[in-house]
Amino acid sequence: MQEPVYHIPALLQECIDGLNIKPDGTYVDVTFGGGGHSKEILSKLNNNGHLYSFDQDEDAENNILNDTRFTFVRSNFRFLSNFMRYHGVEEIDGLLADLGVSFHHFDTEDRGFSFRFDAPLDMRMNARSGMTAAELLNTYEEEKIADVLYLYGEMKNSRRLAAAIVRARSEKKFDKISGFMEVIRPYVNRKQEKKELAQIFQALRIEVNNEMQALRQMLTQALRELRPGGRLVVLTYHSLEDRLVKNFMKTGNFEGKAEKDFFGRVETPFRLINNKVIIASEEEVERNPRARSAKLRIAEKL
Repeated sequence: MQEPVYHIPALLQECIDGLNIKPDGTYVDVTFGGGGHSKEILSKLNNNGHLYSFDQDEDAENNILNDTRFTFVRSNFRFLSNFMRYHGVEEIDGLLADLGVSFHHFDTEDRGFSFRFDAPLDMRMNARSGMTAAELLNTYEEEKIADVLYLYGEMKNSRRLAAAIVRARSEKKFDKISGFMEVIRPYVNRKQEKKELAQIFQALRIEVNNEMQALRQMLTQALRELRPGGRLVVLTYHSLEDRLVKNFMKTGNFEGKAEKDFFGRVETPFRLINNKVIIASEEEVERNPRARSAKLRIAEKL
């Protein structure tokens, strides 16, 4: 029987090209997953180069690379600076972040990331700690649930959905995906059911894993860790992430407020390598449909 694919990286060659790898450089892959990007980075390094790869999911540890130039860090990337200090790294030459959820998470039934299976409502990237999606649905106030669905899932009927969730949980607490689906299905447009269900599950996953705050922390630390001329390469998959990354690369802050010097020149810590976002080719999307929503941004620290 064929082994299931853990993850197929999107825009792999474009990411590697974007890092502009020096053979003796120090690089960080903050989203190790199946190790696809990390293997490519290692293939460009000589014996003096080194790669540090982060992943908070214990399943990713099964993909650890047996290479003296490689160090695996079992942690959320929000702790980037802590672990760089721990390993005695003062500056890095490049950082790669692929913010997409892996095939593995969607295809592992008991993780609760997909509405295709009836499983516990979990959705934690780090299954050893934190709040589950069930706990969120059973404890958050109605207004907060509505905010999560609107901000992270862009659900226009978020208030009606939140009210239905709170009504349902007063009779029976949420624990499985099937029970949750029964409650939300009447509020989903049948013509675009898959899309809207995916948006709802995305919203819960982002909140459960505190993804937006972690992304802000990682990017702030990446700026600090990169040496001048170092590359920041980020793949995003939804507009919330992309807006944050775009603003940060253009202005050095998340609001996108451009500070100008005396001569009216925008003061920014980065030089954009690609002014226009890089997307997957039609051929790649055919091979890997999830690459359709991938957007690649690359910047160099000044």
